[in-house]
Amino acid sequence: MKKHIINYETLIKITSAISTMRDPEEVVLVTVESVKTALAVKGCTLFLINRKTNELKIAASYGLSDEYLNKGPINSLKSIAESLKEGPVAIYDVSDDPRIQYPEEAQKEGIASILAVPINVHGNVIGALRVYTSQPWEFTLEDVNFVQAVAQIAGMAIDLCRLNKGYKSSIEILKSMRKQTRAAAK
Repeated sequence: MKKHIINYETLIKITSAISTMRDPEEVVLVTVESVKTALAVKGCTLFLINRKTNELKIAASYGLSDEYLNKGPINSLKSIAESLKEGPVAIYDVSDDPRIQYPEEAQKEGIASILAVPINVHGNVIGALRVYTSQPWEFTLEDVNFVQAVAQIAGMAIDLCRLNKGYKSSIEILKSMRKQTRAAAK
């Protein structure tokens, strides 16, 4: 029962924190740290999809080594791809699952199981949130629902931060144009 309380507390913490953030980097950092801590797992990574290359780019990670994080490009069409199309995917044994793009590197890192959930914004998948365990883990429905909820909250916050930055850029451009127009009129 305590685990569920921690997860609700974590949802409240994440929602409260990101509702005041304007920087997407802060949002993703709080997200991965909170999920790792709440579930007491090895690590957590938030990826965003690069539409031009179909690669998953690390936006933030917590608990994993730089060596593992820099193992090579992560192809969204090869690396647990169905999690981006069909929803959450739980992998019990990374050493014996063909959906893992870098199984040797995962084993060397000490990763036993992975939970991958998509991050959706306005009906489009923009990335993935992945949870890594050091022991084989049968992810429960509560685990999956918790990570999905956090992924959705993070996705909305990232989108709002991007919109906010876009608005600020537009305002600065308009101010600059107004100054130029006034200077030309003089």
